[in-house]
Amino acid sequence: MHEHIAAVPLDKAYRLLNHGPTILVSSRHAGVQNVMAAAWACALDFDPPKLTVVLDKNVKTRALVENSGVFVIQVPTVAQIRLTSLVGSVSLVDDPDKLEHCAVQLFEMPGHDLPFVEGCSAWLACKLIPEPHNQQTYDLFIGEVVGAWADTRVFSEGHWHFETAAPTLRSLHYIAGGHYYAIGQALDVDESNL
Repeated sequence: MHEHIAAVPLDKAYRLLNHGPTILVSSRHAGVQNVMAAAWACALDFDPPKLTVVLDKNVKTRALVENSGVFVIQVPTVAQIRLTSLVGSVSLVDDPDKLEHCAVQLFEMPGHDLPFVEGCSAWLACKLIPEPHNQQTYDLFIGEVVGAWADTRVFSEGHWHFETAAPTLRSLHYIAGGHYYAIGQALDVDESNL
């Protein structure tokens, strides 16, 4: 495993998405693999941990997820803003060499035959929970998280530490038209006074 990557307990996996980042979705089936950007993903449940992601009918990654039954959700960093925009705008349907042309570097986690994107701050390996009505009507996919990892330079002990990490490790938050925000200042509430 990579030097700064550590497993995240599954009961804390939801925290990897709770701050609403733009994400990368990757999957592989029958020798074809792809990575795409998505803005609509969120944690859904704790035990077992589940998440949702919207995958349009016209994207190749959706077919890979439907056929393989597995996928990875990754949290890209500020350092990956160009990569995130590229994989979100270039289609594997139009460019069979998309991953090479977008300079996507992939690796595998032990025990998971899935493509993981290098350089992200978090990774969630998921098993598709088939919900044909939701998938066809709303493009909404539900995944059970079966493995979770994070970059220890920015996530440890079940918490993000963006305020002390390098700015290049902050998560991206897509708005529209190539406009993103990076996660900002941390704020705490004294819950003992609530």
